[in-house]
Amino acid sequence: MKKLINNPKNVVEEMIDGYVKAHPNYIKRLEEHDRALVSTKTKEDGKVAILVGGGSGHEPAFMGYVGQGMADGVAVGNIFASPPPAPILEVTKAINKGAGVVYLYGNYAGDVMNFGMAAELAEMEDIKVEMVLASDDVASAPKEEKEKRRGIAGEFFVYKMAGAAAELGYKLEEVANIARRTNDVTRSMGVGLSPCSLPQTGEPSFEIGEDEMEIGLGHHGEPGIRKTKIDIADNVADQLLAPIFEDMPLTDGDEVAVLVNGLGSTPRMELYIMFRRVEQVLKEKGINIHRSYVGDYITSLEMGGCSITLTKLDDEMKKLIDHPVDCPMFVQR
Repeated sequence: MKKLINNPKNVVEEMIDGYVKAHPNYIKRLEEHDRALVSTKTKEDGKVAILVGGGSGHEPAFMGYVGQGMADGVAVGNIFASPPPAPILEVTKAINKGAGVVYLYGNYAGDVMNFGMAAELAEMEDIKVEMVLASDDVASAPKEEKEKRRGIAGEFFVYKMAGAAAELGYKLEEVANIARRTNDVTRSMGVGLSPCSLPQTGEPSFEIGEDEMEIGLGHHGEPGIRKTKIDIADNVADQLLAPIFEDMPLTDGDEVAVLVNGLGSTPRMELYIMFRRVEQVLKEKGINIHRSYVGDYITSLEMGGCSITLTKLDDEMKKLIDHPVDCPMFVQR
């Protein structure tokens, strides 16, 4: 596993340093903590602030979504590990404009614990905090245990809706509620083709045969539903869509947002081939695609594979998802 790094122990700090230097008009590092970053855009007093965060290795998440129309700050953890409470709290204090802060993060034990601790510390400083967990990964738990599901690429839509709501002047509880509603109507399924490797170890994150793929694989290499022989793109897309439709039935006339997300090393060519099949299947079902996104949005270092995410939209959500965004890694006019 070859990597363009210096000392493996310094990869996160050097990545953050390079990111801030590359995008000084968008983001800056707080002096209080080197893993705490905030937007350079001034937010008006009385507006709700959005804080995202999680482990490194998922770039452009989570730093790439700090900017106008999405997040106001980010706390950065080690590779595939939650940020500790300290940077979360420092970002909270820096971005709070008197209307409270919404924490958006994936449903992982470390994130739940650390963001929860930071929220308690923020409340002690009279900062109101709402927390919303993303749990869109259909493969990680059955429907009756949805609260146990992991957050994967569907987190992107939660950020998008909440960021737009905050910018449009929604109150704290309203921003949190739209984020939760978005999560409730978002489903994702992924497929892994090849592992990634952590810089500190150089070892593959999981094992898979040269002629195999794994349906339902997690973004950190968590086991999926099954391993099977590699198949053509249309059949793989069908295998990912089937459990999504079963878990969240969609009917003729429904409108959705679609994300075909690369995991780090899958060429755009292949992602667009996958999207082509998604569009065909949705069209056959009479389901309209209101917005589509194809590319690397929440990755897993250099893992091979992709995920498909569908979010069922209502009129309010369509307005929010159409709202302009200007972030270093995501621009929507």
